[in-house]
Amino acid sequence: MITSDFVIIGGGIVGLASALRLQTLHPGASILVLEKEAAVAQHQSGRNSGVIHAGVYYAPGSHKARFCAKGVASTRAFCDEHAIPYRICGKLIVATDPSELERMATLESRARANGIVIERLSGEEARRLEPNIKAVAALLSPTTGIVDYGLVAARMAELFRDRGGQIRLGAEVLGGLESEAGVTLRTTGGDISAGKAVFCGGLHADRLARAFGASLDFRIVPFRGEYFAIRNQPDDLVQHLIYPVPDPSRPFLGVHLTRKMNGGFTVGPNAVLALKREGYRHGDVSLKDMGDSLSYPGFWKLMRRNAGAAVEELSASLVRSLYLRKVHKYCDRIRQQDLAPYRAGVRAQAVGADGRMIDDFVFVRTRHALHVCNAPSPAATSCLPIAEHIVDELMT
Repeated sequence: MITSDFVIIGGGIVGLASALRLQTLHPGASILVLEKEAAVAQHQSGRNSGVIHAGVYYAPGSHKARFCAKGVASTRAFCDEHAIPYRICGKLIVATDPSELERMATLESRARANGIVIERLSGEEARRLEPNIKAVAALLSPTTGIVDYGLVAARMAELFRDRGGQIRLGAEVLGGLESEAGVTLRTTGGDISAGKAVFCGGLHADRLARAFGASLDFRIVPFRGEYFAIRNQPDDLVQHLIYPVPDPSRPFLGVHLTRKMNGGFTVGPNAVLALKREGYRHGDVSLKDMGDSLSYPGFWKLMRRNAGAAVEELSASLVRSLYLRKVHKYCDRIRQQDLAPYRAGVRAQAVGADGRMIDDFVFVRTRHALHVCNAPSPAATSCLPIAEHIVDELMT
């Protein structure tokens, strides 16, 4: 049996940031990261929009707001220190209809309450900044940026190894238990014991937490977010990230137009139920994962509450012209033939028993472990302050 002082389950960006934090505070400790894939950051950490979020949307006082306020600076500092390229290009949140102006004003007030730099623009001012975008008004978030979080995670893994940490790839946790002495894990690479554990299981976070004795009143429901790369358009199509004003009656932010670090643009994501927790393609199906979603009363309450949005999202997933209609609200230059395949992501969404999506981070303590049970966006932006919180909670 392998023994370690600390073990982190999950080699995504939050797990790796937590491993680095533990190394900083406990330099003599043995620390092991377990990752079931053949490389780190293969799921949510490597399949996202790549946005360094400023924190415009988040409820004041929430984990999201507090972590993101620190995360923007810490992400930029980490990238500066380790020569990881990023770009602060700013974001425009555009209202394309007068009916959206009240919601935009509410969003502006929330951003100011969070201490976020925000500027309100008229339609003329917005179009002057972005001639290819339709807007009756907009909010400018100048501190929003972009980065490749896969590169960030890879550099974290490299630093962790260089400082004496171990990462075991292809090591899936099959089960285990907690005792008075610590945590014992059964993995595909053999048994492991540790004094303390951090579980960053992402799409499997609820299953891992329950397996180790946590009592939960929610379940992870996977939603696939589908993107398209934009081709046949000029490099100056837009200079900023372009987001629609979110509709509070719908559960997600909506399809946005994003610049990429390697050039070009993507649009997305939408949000459709995935039939497998790691179901990145339409044909990916797991009977177990489907059963977990469809047998959960909270899922059906969620669907009833969002039936119209669910039908619209599924229709847009199946019919490309309907997907494009979402983009045409703010940019009608993009044509159907401009949409090229791009990798999808799957959002690990915690859904409560009452059918409501849990919008903030959820951390659950067991005797010797800290379980990260819900890590929504801006988890990547905020991974370093989240890691500080995780380690503080683990050691108290």
